[in-house]
Amino acid sequence: MATISAAMVKELRESTGAGMMDCKAALTETSGDMQAAQDWLRKKGLSKAAKKAGRVAAEGLIGAVTSGAKGVVVEVNSETDFVARNEQFQGLVKMIAQVALHNGADVEKIKAAKVGDVTVETAISDAIATIGENMSLRRAASLEVEKGVVSSYVHGAVIDGAGKMGVLVALESSGKADELAHLGRQLAMHVAATNPQALDPSGLDPETVKREKDVLADKYRQQGKPENVIEKIVESGLKTYYKEVCLLEQAFIHDEKGKSVAQAVKEAEGKVGAPVKIAGFVRYALGEGIEKQESDFAAEVAAASGKK
Repeated sequence: MATISAAMVKELRESTGAGMMDCKAALTETSGDMQAAQDWLRKKGLSKAAKKAGRVAAEGLIGAVTSGAKGVVVEVNSETDFVARNEQFQGLVKMIAQVALHNGADVEKIKAAKVGDVTVETAISDAIATIGENMSLRRAASLEVEKGVVSSYVHGAVIDGAGKMGVLVALESSGKADELAHLGRQLAMHVAATNPQALDPSGLDPETVKREKDVLADKYRQQGKPENVIEKIVESGLKTYYKEVCLLEQAFIHDEKGKSVAQAVKEAEGKVGAPVKIAGFVRYALGEGIEKQESDFAAEVAAASGKK
């Protein structure tokens, strides 16, 4: 039988909003499987959704830069937030973003690219030697359109173009560049706030959709609903789910009347002077998906004191 720790219960509470005892029961029933425990709570109606974002564990900066119809976003990690406030490190991130803009988003190609007499990889090594802390270029992404603009938004910016989160939004259109850029920035801010998983339902992972359907069906099956009714409820539930996770179907944060992003883009075509299509988006949050190694300082001291 799996040992259920207080830390596991705390993590499940934070990701689901369910009560402590319910979280403990869920983890016990699922042998400590966090994902299965989230589903268990949802089936019992004890959690609205398991919307746990990637745990922000790494420090550093996200850099974003655009040039007309092209844009890039990069993540450069450091060990501490203190380094993220270092001017040399900030300059390094901006330089790497500029290199990515001209050389593409392949991390190895970026590191091999020349900046003056040295490569980016050497520049990173030199910064490590000077600042005294490990650093790494973790990932990069780019967007480009033939006609239109790529807009960016940096949240929690410490300098222009670098902060804790970076978003790119690509708009295809032959309309006015200034109006497109304004719309693109609004959309980038929306993406930063709502974290959509796909542009529309067709872009979602089929396994994710299947899991959502299974959770909904099992929840109402346990309530004794007949299968034909469950099918209709699941379809209705999926529509609600799509409005939560698909960019075009989300309620646009800049519109008080609750228009969808798709409706807002359609209305903006009047000012732009041409049809507008969202060609893609990228959202990088610092450290997402990296598990932070947390040490028990008291235990380390106790262990050290026991050594001869």
